[in-house]
Amino acid sequence: MIWVWNFILYSFFGFLLEVAYARATGGRGDRKSLLVLPLCPVYGVGACLILLLPRTVIQNPFTLFLLGGLAATAAEYGMAILYERGLGVSFWDYTGLPGSIQGKICLPFSLAWGALALPLIYFVHPAVARLTALIPPGVTWTAAATVAADMAVSGVLMKVTGNRDCLRWYQKRAEKAREGQKCRII
Repeated sequence: MIWVWNFILYSFFGFLLEVAYARATGGRGDRKSLLVLPLCPVYGVGACLILLLPRTVIQNPFTLFLLGGLAATAAEYGMAILYERGLGVSFWDYTGLPGSIQGKICLPFSLAWGALALPLIYFVHPAVARLTALIPPGVTWTAAATVAADMAVSGVLMKVTGNRDCLRWYQKRAEKAREGQKCRII
């Protein structure tokens, strides 16, 4: 049950990281991967793989950096394949970046994932584990069902439409609201 929360919380933290990165670099600040919930599942999968590393790896910061980066990079590559082949969409393209493999992974982000593995294991996860241990099973089942439903609907929409624009319903509502305000002013 604890893995449900690990996946959900680290997917949410990944969403926040994506938004912050987009703002810092002038990139696109749109949601990724799900229709409603602010989650990026690739981060949840990557964090869970890092958390599954053996204690001997976790105890050595250099080894954690290397194998944590490798684990998260493997998650990123696997999710890119799933998105592209399974759903017909692509969320990122690292083509042109150093060490890029098919645009799905690259050296700069692999190093970033390795660097992020350190605070994840040594600081963030100990606090998260204490909090998630307090969550009642009924809440966990409800959260898991909600995430699963959003993932299923999102997956079907992307598969049917062949693009991820279907996940940006909130942008369309905001644009309509802005246009409505313009019309009222004039």
